[in-house]
This record gives sequence, structure tokens and C-alpha cells, in this order.
Amino acid sequence: MRTFEEINEKIKKGKVVVLTAEEAVNLSKEKGVKYVYENVDVVTTGTFSPMCSSGVFFNFGHTTPPMRMEEIKLDGVTVHGGLAAVDGFLGATQEDGIGGSYVIEKLISGQDVFLSANAKGTDCYPRKKIEGYINKELINEFYFFNPRNVYQNYSAATNGSNKTIYTYMGKLLPNYSNVTYATSGELSPLLKDPKLKTIGIGTRIFFGGTQGYIVWQGTQYNPSTEDIPKNPSRTLAVIGNAKEMSREYIRAAKFKGYGVTIFIGIGIPIPILDEEMAYYVTRSNSDLVTTVRDYSKHDKPIIREVTYQELKSNKIKLNGKYVKTAPITSMNVSRKIANELKRQITNREFFLTKPVAYLPSKSDYKKLNTKSNKQEKLIKNECVNCGLCTGYCNALYIENDTVKFERTKCTNCGVCSDVCPVGIKLPWGLIN
Repeated sequence: MRTFEEINEKIKKGKVVVLTAEEAVNLSKEKGVKYVYENVDVVTTGTFSPMCSSGVFFNFGHTTPPMRMEEIKLDGVTVHGGLAAVDGFLGATQEDGIGGSYVIEKLISGQDVFLSANAKGTDCYPRKKIEGYINKELINEFYFFNPRNVYQNYSAATNGSNKTIYTYMGKLLPNYSNVTYATSGELSPLLKDPKLKTIGIGTRIFFGGTQGYIVWQGTQYNPSTEDIPKNPSRTLAVIGNAKEMSREYIRAAKFKGYGVTIFIGIGIPIPILDEEMAYYVTRSNSDLVTTVRDYSKHDKPIIREVTYQELKSNKIKLNGKYVKTAPITSMNVSRKIANELKRQITNREFFLTKPVAYLPSKSDYKKLNTKSNKQEKLIKNECVNCGLCTGYCNALYIENDTVKFERTKCTNCGVCSDVCPVGIKLPWGLIN
């Protein structure tokens, strides 16, 4: 047995043994799983694939005079406000203008983008309009917060209809004539630790050329009961400083007929804590299985199961004939990420973090079901005891951190009536 602390001490002393997942697979074939467990401390993984559920937060910095930005665009692409005065969020798949991912890539590359923002104007934020060029050095914050990345074993795609369809898995030819897939196989992070025994909230990762962190389970998190999932299963929510990232590992993309997306490069180090972990990290493309699904149907039925070794052979048998297979995930960059992470750990630039909390083994995954009738619920508007109103009226005061109303002192002057931020009709609403 090993611990995170013991491995980090070996990193600190320059004695750690690190292999990429591909190297671990090859070593296991030569000398066995037990040898890998006894002689290897960390195995690095990597994936570079389109990950649509990605986006960045900004803090643009306050203007003079101040402004509460409401309608915000960068190079004509809508940035969502509604957060605070000069905060915004830009989703990678935002479609207007050149597309969200292209703005993100330009900023990461150090290019200028055109900011335009409008507002209604308030007493504390009187400015109503600003226009001008910004870049990542001119703004305060620019960081990714991606709700769903690093899918655990995404299904391959084919098309059983009689016409070509355009999808986020690429162009799918009619009559099961091609297959595309989007997982890096034996390099894929969550296939090397399928039960997430070493991965959780607080795990440090390689993210876009810098160090980032896992912050929660990803959306659509749907843990499989299989030992190694054959279908889309676990996902990760991740965060990282886009100011420090490189275009080498973050690239804007667009699929015809679908829209914009973004390639995200992520690598996760897997500590070999026990022999079970050594077993999982040494599973090869011939051991790892995914499903081929028909994207021409809404429920995407499974056509067959297939190994990544078969997919990487560039052809598989489908409905009695051989058809071409092609990856969306770049194996070249995925391998580069695993090697770069190995280099950083070996050179004491990257230390492992033990999760502060592990991700759930079960989830209540749902398809969307809407209701035809609205159910009315009466919600009482109650005082939150912030105390703001007490600064305007002698009849209102705070006692034991609770707002009190002394009726005999109320003159019905109305000064307090428009003060309450949660809409209590003062002063009598406190009683009623």
C-alpha cells in the first residue's frame, strides 16, 4: 500500500517513478500487474477532445464612472451578465457572432477582442455604455469553470438512416457507413481509475497547459455498476486559470450542422496506491469496451459493443460489412499531455492532492420531463433580518440580531416603505 503523502515525498526527493498510461500497459504486458504495482508510483493520463459543456468567467474590472454591465458582447458574442456589476460568463457553445469558443481561444492566445456593454444606469452605477478592446492582461479574472468534462467512456457514433446527418460526433454517413468515437482509450483518465478511488473534489489536474482542479461531479454524472463502464458514466466539473493556458491545449472548433465547441486538454495523475489501481491503469485498448450507437434515432440504440483496439484499427464490422472508424479525440495531443504531466511530476513541478471529498457512487440521473399544469405553492414572504430598515426609522430596531418593530414609535411617515430588499411592505409587513 502507498499513500498520497508517501508519493509526494518521493516527488519532493526526486525519487518518484512515473509512467504514462501507455507505458504502464506495455510494462504490464512484459512483466505483469504486480510488477507495475511494486515499481511504479504514478501513472499519467491525457485526453484532448471536444467538450461542449465548458465556459469561462470574467471580471472585467470597474469602469470610471462605475457601470453595472447588463448586455455584454465580446467580438459580437453574447456574454451572460446577471452575476455582478462587471462579472460575466461565456459558454463555449454560444452561437452568435464568431462563437464563444473562438473568443476564448483568442483571449488565451493574447489577442485583443472588442468589448461592448450597455446598462440602464443607476445612482451607484451611472454609466450606461462602454466600448473598447480588451485582452487577458487588461482584465482581472479569466478562468474556466466547466460543468461537464472528461466523460468516462463516451459511446461511438454511427448513422442507420438513409441520409447523411451532422452531429457533435461529426458527419455520419448513411446506412452505417462510418463510425466516429471520442475517447482516448487506454490514455483516458476515468478509464484508468473507473471507480474514482483516487479522484475527487480537490484533485489537482493538468488543464489546458496549467494546473487546475476538480471541483464537483460533472453534470449528467451517472455512475455505472460495471467494473469498467462500457457506456457514458461519470463526468467531472473542473476549474482552471485561462490566463495561464496555452492554445496548444485549448482549441476552438466547429462541426458543420451542429455548431461551435471547444477542444479541452486534460490530464489526471493516477497514484498507484494498491494492486487494484495497478490493475486498472494497465488495462489496454483490447480490454476497454465501448458501445456503438445509432445517432439517427432519438434514443440512440446500441448497435454493438467494440473495443478501442478495434476502433483504432480504422475499421470495424457493422451490420455484416466493414466500415471506416475515425477519432474526434486527438491521440497525438492526448499523448503529449500524458508525457507533459509525467515530466512535471518527475521535475517536482506537480504534486498530487488527495481529494477532500470523493464523488458519489450513485446518482439520480433524469431525462427532462415537463408538466402540463402548474402547481401553485403559496410562499410566505418573510423578513430575513438583514437590518437595513433600522437605519431609516426609529420604530425599527435590532435586538439579538433580529429586527423588531415598536408600534408606538411609528408615525406612518413612509420613509422605510421602499427600503426592504426582499419586498416586505414596511413597517406593518413585519407584523402581518
